[in-house]
Amino acid sequence: MAQHNDLGRLGEDAAVQYLLERHYHILARNWRAHPLEVDIIAEEYGEVVFIEVKTRSDDFFADPESAVDHYKQENLSLAALSYLRQKQLRERPFRFDIITLVGEESPFKIKHFVNAFPLRRPSQHNSRGLENIFF
Repeated sequence: MAQHNDLGRLGEDAAVQYLLERHYHILARNWRAHPLEVDIIAEEYGEVVFIEVKTRSDDFFADPESAVDHYKQENLSLAALSYLRQKQLRERPFRFDIITLVGEESPFKIKHFVNAFPLRRPSQHNSRGLENIFF
């Protein structure tokens, strides 16, 4: 496995531990609706939380959260709607969080961006025809 994949896995593990310490209930990790994926799906006080995790060895060039651009937000929105539909949770409140981790290993410098962005309708170039199913 590539070194960046190892760091990403360590970061996701640390993010899960961080969430558990804050009494989140983990519903899924690396949930897929091919080709879409959500790193962590959790629940906090009845709200479904879709979490994108970004781990970097340093933040010298850019903040890790900047990697969750509009395109990534659209993909996460489609994946979230797919999950809610599949699990018959369409009526449940939900939000999108970003957790960033910076460092070579644990303990990481962790930032949690709660309700980081709204549900994004996919643009024409990113729709894959899926928007008609969910929007």
